[in-house]
Amino acid sequence: MQKVSHRETFFFDLIKQALSTQIDTYLTISTPSSGVFKDKGSKFLSFAFPVTQEKEIKEIVDKLKKEYFDARHHCYGYRLGADKLIFRANDDGEPSGTAGKPILGQIISRDLTNILIVVVRYFGGILLGTSGLINAYRNASADSLSSAVILQRTVYEAYQLKFNYNQMNHVMRIMKDFEVETYDQHFEMTCTMKIRLRLSMAKNIIDKLSNEVETTSLGLV
Repeated sequence: MQKVSHRETFFFDLIKQALSTQIDTYLTISTPSSGVFKDKGSKFLSFAFPVTQEKEIKEIVDKLKKEYFDARHHCYGYRLGADKLIFRANDDGEPSGTAGKPILGQIISRDLTNILIVVVRYFGGILLGTSGLINAYRNASADSLSSAVILQRTVYEAYQLKFNYNQMNHVMRIMKDFEVETYDQHFEMTCTMKIRLRLSMAKNIIDKLSNEVETTSLGLV
């Protein structure tokens, strides 16, 4: 019987090590939402968007700047990724820390990610001061989130599985036991299929495959 190679064993170990620290779920918003806050004549229009990459953010901000070209400031904050490690706050000319930071703070306080909030300010002629600005941008952001539908998403990864035909029953039993989603299957002398694994279950499934199916190799799609 064909044995799994040292290279394949090493790759299995790398996958298992990476999966052991992966975050499995995150909270985000399902559709765009908006809000408003007014103080001493100034109007703060807020817009929340579900996003997944920084390219989208630039396009949305540029669009809002064109649509609300007569506004004085277009401030924003965002956070991306299931691990929530990509984030930014932009004051767009407001005193440092008075706009972008309180916007981002509302995202963080609700533990959201893959989200952008933009607050467009129309100046009312009266200065609000540092505390007033922080309060205004915080409340405008909160108002946009008050009407948002927040949902929990699960992180999945796709793999391609390769094994000998005589191992098919064993592999399919593991797929059934763990209720693994399979697709793009090809059953010949050497069989291949793609599988979709939830990260919280992935290590167990990969352990099972690497320990019990001697001719199996696995690679990220």
